[in-house]
Amino acid sequence: MVKTPDFLKNFEAKHPGIYGFIQDTVFSLAVVAVIAAVLYLYAGMWPPMVSVNGISMLPNMENGDLVFIQGLSRGDVQTYENSTATNYTMYNGYGDVIVYEPYDDASRPLVIHRAIRWVKAGEPMWPGGPAAPWSGYITLGDNNHGVYDQMAPSICYEQPVKKEWILGIARFKVPYLGYLRSLV
Repeated sequence: MVKTPDFLKNFEAKHPGIYGFIQDTVFSLAVVAVIAAVLYLYAGMWPPMVSVNGISMLPNMENGDLVFIQGLSRGDVQTYENSTATNYTMYNGYGDVIVYEPYDDASRPLVIHRAIRWVKAGEPMWPGGPAAPWSGYITLGDNNHGVYDQMAPSICYEQPVKKEWILGIARFKVPYLGYLRSLV
């Protein structure tokens, strides 16, 4: 058994309320540290979660959902095209939903959309579309009515999503907790 130092015993005797508050604070911080460590080990990255802001992924993700993501070190992105052959689904659709920074620009809002296909540099990004300037993912919001992110001037116009731009793959969501994260 660990012996409590005399100065702590004296402090506890003189200030029991403060001592109890410090104990509770240290315990709470330890619990938060353990949870953070577990999340980091699971995700392989920090932060391991993002908030959904918008309606582009309806009905599978809603505004205010908190989405837990895993870094690419934990697994490869499964595209819509590849997943149709293996019957792999995530969020009620074929392929993974990824979170990325458009143009690798941290000042832009993050995008959380489905990876549709991988294109190599020089290949058309979609049938009849322009050639890809580099290899990357063609992405699409589930509620964007077939308008790829690479067709939208406000998202990632004519630029496939490079692997380096991807923060992670969406693995599960918790409804409404994203509002709390957005406030913080």
